[in-house]
Amino acid sequence: MALELKQSPKLVQQLVITPQLQQAIKLLQLTRLELVDLISQEMKENPLLEETEEERDRSEPDGSPPEQGEGEPGAEKEVTAEVKGDGEGRDEFDWENYLDNYNISSYQKSSQQDGDERPSFENFLTKRTTLFDHLFWQLQLSHFSDEEQRVGISILGNLDEDGYLKISLEDLCAETQLPVERVEGVLRGIQQFDPIGVAARDLKECLLIQLESMSVRDPLAERIVHEHLSLLKNRNYSLLAKRLGVSLEEVNQAAWVVSKLDPKPGRAFGGDVVQEIIPDVYVYKVEGEYVIYLNDDDIPRLKVNPFYRSILTEARTAVEEDRKYIQEKLRSALWLIRSIHQRQRTIYKVTKSIVKFQKEFLDKGIQFLRPLVLRDVAEDIEMHESTISRVTHNKYVHTPQGIYELKFFFNAGITSTEGDTLASESVKNLVREIIAKEDPKKPYSDEKLVQILKGMNIHIARRTVSKYREMMKILSSNERRKMF
Repeated sequence: MALELKQSPKLVQQLVITPQLQQAIKLLQLTRLELVDLISQEMKENPLLEETEEERDRSEPDGSPPEQGEGEPGAEKEVTAEVKGDGEGRDEFDWENYLDNYNISSYQKSSQQDGDERPSFENFLTKRTTLFDHLFWQLQLSHFSDEEQRVGISILGNLDEDGYLKISLEDLCAETQLPVERVEGVLRGIQQFDPIGVAARDLKECLLIQLESMSVRDPLAERIVHEHLSLLKNRNYSLLAKRLGVSLEEVNQAAWVVSKLDPKPGRAFGGDVVQEIIPDVYVYKVEGEYVIYLNDDDIPRLKVNPFYRSILTEARTAVEEDRKYIQEKLRSALWLIRSIHQRQRTIYKVTKSIVKFQKEFLDKGIQFLRPLVLRDVAEDIEMHESTISRVTHNKYVHTPQGIYELKFFFNAGITSTEGDTLASESVKNLVREIIAKEDPKKPYSDEKLVQILKGMNIHIARRTVSKYREMMKILSSNERRKMF
């Protein structure tokens, strides 16, 4: 069989994602803070971008252009097309005429605060005190010797975020070259620091330290923690009373004392600082209709520097390399401004569609939340599901029912016996309300919750109830039981 080389034409379709389209897709899923950081970085890298201080000249506070009424002459249906990236950034585009006929300062920033309205220095965030700092301050005020101080620093450096010691005494002795008696003495001294029970080696030691430091000692509680901690954890109070030879009431009282202790003494100093959620969108009810406002505060409004405009429009004798550089940066600046506009308009349209589908929830509460999937909104505003997913990622909306993430409104449906469809979030809320009203001494099991929901014409499996309960971080019936 002879081999030969030949050329033949072939028609192939393929999707080419340009850098401009990648940037537009990235902007859709950015949070407010990430968007502000990206704009600041672009302003540093692109000399043509600058921030305008003028007031926005718009009739709509939501950042969208004023809409025409359906009955007005010449009114056309607004269609927000997805960013495709076709033909963007072509060198043959007439940028000079574009700059002459287009005002790029439409995306503007609200006026800066006056000096009298600026927050005081007391409102600024400061460094949070860590567990190590808090204990080190107490260690310096203690009466330990220099060698014992070094042991104490080594102990503090080996505490986890809950305040437990994660190194053995033998390792501490090998590290500090001191006998075990002195190391253990320093450890017991630190365990009396605030918070009480810190530097314990396990849960039993942590609870015993706190019980021993109480002004009125409880011998029964100390004995239960020391000898029967597993039974206490499982709330097997009847077996505890039998083994200890005391009444059930005494066991209940001792268990109540133990429940007031802190099993994680270091957690008050650990974890991240909780940040306030700033909604991306506000939904208000005005004269019976819901109005949507985009939160554009603190987002810089961009425009092209007029000095570089003049180089392209007037300085015909400019160096060719300079003109190419300015044209490249101009394309980047215009695409960023256009992408930010597109991002804000897409968020507005997605929120508007969600409000249309979930109007009953906004009026009456979570029990009337409607099952909704990404496809419903995508078909309503004629966009792809992936675009809706990116827009709703880490975006929050302020509604009359509270602040929710946009993804909260998308959930599966559960069909009742009457043919109605309930959202999974509504069923979760029902489970939460039922558990909140239960008898603490006889909490409902998952099987009992299934029967109660069945009486409400909601048929779901026991494993589904268990999954919902775990998602809401609600303990099982045995762990919820309170005998006192």
